[in-house]
Amino acid sequence: MQRRLFLKNTAILSGAIISIPSITLASQSTNSFGITSKPRKFSIINTYEIKPSEEIAQIWIPLPKDESYQKVISFSYEGNFSEAKIVKNDYDTRVLYAKWNKDEKNRNLEIKFDVIMQERTTDFNKATSNTNYSEDIKVYLEGTAHTPVTEFLTKYANDITKNAKTPLEKAQAIYDWTVTTMYRDESVIGCGIGDASKSIEEKIYGGKCTDISSVFVALLRNAKIPARETFGIRAGQSKISNACGKADEKGFANITGAQHCRTEFYVDGIGWVPCDPADVTKVKLAEKLVNDDKKLQDVKKYFFGSWEMNWVAFNSARDFVLNPKPTQYPLNMLGYPYAEIGEDTLDYYNSKAFSYTYLSQERV
Repeated sequence: MQRRLFLKNTAILSGAIISIPSITLASQSTNSFGITSKPRKFSIINTYEIKPSEEIAQIWIPLPKDESYQKVISFSYEGNFSEAKIVKNDYDTRVLYAKWNKDEKNRNLEIKFDVIMQERTTDFNKATSNTNYSEDIKVYLEGTAHTPVTEFLTKYANDITKNAKTPLEKAQAIYDWTVTTMYRDESVIGCGIGDASKSIEEKIYGGKCTDISSVFVALLRNAKIPARETFGIRAGQSKISNACGKADEKGFANITGAQHCRTEFYVDGIGWVPCDPADVTKVKLAEKLVNDDKKLQDVKKYFFGSWEMNWVAFNSARDFVLNPKPTQYPLNMLGYPYAEIGEDTLDYYNSKAFSYTYLSQERV
């Protein structure tokens, strides 16, 4: 049974109809990498195929966010599923849910979307020291299973920030500690688990992007600064380093396995501040840089307050229950597609066995 839904020029995640993406242009960037405020547009095709079986199959796929820096301008999906719908989950997470009954043999699904985004930069002069946060911000002060708030971690964060007075100064101190102390470990599968308490208490400072981002977020929360991981996928060529995203000369990229976790923290007067401590460690390893190298210092400075938007943001969900409720819960994170056949979870880190493919084309 073939079913298809197509929404064009519609901000599907908020329901608001748009004809031209209303991205607020930032001032021209003054960084060492030639990144400017010019928006970038990507067309992305995701295909999924689940092997036939005698069991019901289900899949939950993270969808791109609709934010001031990122707008979804077209979206469609099709396949032979028995049921498919866009659902909302905790942490304002939008998901495409699809289901195949026992009698359906060809279990496939294709998603297409166009997204336009712009580099995020921060004017730190607007920061205040007010910590009277609204209720929707206070959510990101709470601990979760993988980013807990504990007496031990609070003391650890306080030791790191002992010479800092304002929330912004504390965030800078924690960022400096994170990018100096932690390192990228290529032996870690996928993006890592992101168990911040284990990493700090057992001094496991090596990891991938979720591991490093989760430590940063956990320390911020224990320092009473709202913070969150943001999961997404690299969509195209980076001007900073091929380690941060690459494509061919025509802007085409096979981005299967290019999932990447970034971070944000909240400061009154500014709002959410973009950061990417994990990519500092990735560039350092990939380009064999040492701490005193100018490029690494430039990368470190850039990723405290900026995101190069060759990356599509999905959500900031941690340790939550998907909707509809799956067999396995709570889910650690949703940067990858999550699927079940019967009561068995498919290995979302193994895209070939799953199987799924993500392709991206940058549009000029």
